[in-house]
Amino acid sequence: MFHSFKIYNQLILRLLFILLGFIGILFFIYQSLFYTSFFTGLLLVLLFIELFFYVKNAFLFYDKTILAILQDDFSADFSKHKSYNNYKNLFYLYDTLKNKRKEQISTDLIYQSIFNNIETGILILKKQNDDWIIFLMNDYFSTHFKVPKVSKWFYLKKQLPSLCNIIEEQNFNEIKTSLQIRVNKQDTQTFIMQSSRTKTYNQEYYVILLDSIQKVVEKKEKEAWINLMKVISHELLNSLTPIRSLSQNLKELVEQENLTTEDFDDMKQSVQTMLNRSNHLQQFVESYRKLAMLPTPQKDKTELNEIINEGLKIMQPLFKKESITVHNTIDFKHWFFVDKLQMEQVIINLLTNSLYALEGKKNKVITIAAETKEKRLFISIMDTGNGIDAAIEDKIFLPFFTTRKEGAGIGLTLSKNIVEAHGGYLTYYNNENITCFTICLIE
Repeated sequence: MFHSFKIYNQLILRLLFILLGFIGILFFIYQSLFYTSFFTGLLLVLLFIELFFYVKNAFLFYDKTILAILQDDFSADFSKHKSYNNYKNLFYLYDTLKNKRKEQISTDLIYQSIFNNIETGILILKKQNDDWIIFLMNDYFSTHFKVPKVSKWFYLKKQLPSLCNIIEEQNFNEIKTSLQIRVNKQDTQTFIMQSSRTKTYNQEYYVILLDSIQKVVEKKEKEAWINLMKVISHELLNSLTPIRSLSQNLKELVEQENLTTEDFDDMKQSVQTMLNRSNHLQQFVESYRKLAMLPTPQKDKTELNEIINEGLKIMQPLFKKESITVHNTIDFKHWFFVDKLQMEQVIINLLTNSLYALEGKKNKVITIAAETKEKRLFISIMDTGNGIDAAIEDKIFLPFFTTRKEGAGIGLTLSKNIVEAHGGYLTYYNNENITCFTICLIE
């Protein structure tokens, strides 16, 4: 079963010689040639011994090669082996596995390099019998927590008891939490921890990710500031560039000795344009002040439909003008504590957003729904408008970002800030031809 075709032929040939020798002995005995039959018997014994060692060596070579494969020992080179043709299939298997091993080592080195360059603590445990061993610990984890790259769980527990105790208390199940870790007898630091458990090819792994909360906050703050400064720079340049250009033009005009009627008209037009751009800048600054100086909500007991109906009452003339149908499906009374004026502003902003989204649509429908679930109130405003382009989905809540020429770009941002000031959150999703904004308030 294991031998190549050539080995099989050589084995058959040896058996054939032994069979012929055995027949020869019987023939010589029958002819009373006892001495000849004796020497033929000796030759037959030698053939048996040679066959034994041939088969033994063949199987021994197979065993050694297979054992080398099992032990990941691919240091041998059989290309110049004297019996290469006899073990061609075995050598082909060995070389194939050798090449795959080299590819696996290269892949492992690439993954290891990636893990070691990630500024997140990564720890992967592997289950061995009823215990866990350290399968992988990246450089950031080892360096940041001053932990040597140990292989046993109890060694790691001696170094980071605060981390390991939480994992053991949760019985190595999935965790998402924050925790305090004291590093190298210094002040404790807060980290965000996420862990997951997975099983593959009868092996069980436990993956732990640790991020410094300070780093997470700084990253979010930096991204927010960059996006905000882009918008502010864009707005300022849009106003200051034409104002500077017009000022230069006015300077040149007033330096002339004689002014024509056409020059006076140019001056009037320039001054009016500068006034318009200045007004725009003032509105922009007022919008920013409104966002930056949002007052603390003055919460009072309020009925849900009272807020919804007040918002619809204000928006009704615009809806009527645009032939928009509004369905308020909230058929229950619900009292909750909110700042009534601020929450009305959120409803009006979201309805205004739906109003503009329905421009140019034949089927103009806005649906308002609400439900309570797990001590949370969900208020949804849906429309059959144009939806939100995937390219701008991550920008719609940015201050001053707008796709409308007349828009200030603060409606959704202000709404999000108000809802968050109430301890909730504002989300949205696109589903085919429906765009839905949902307000979630924790009660």
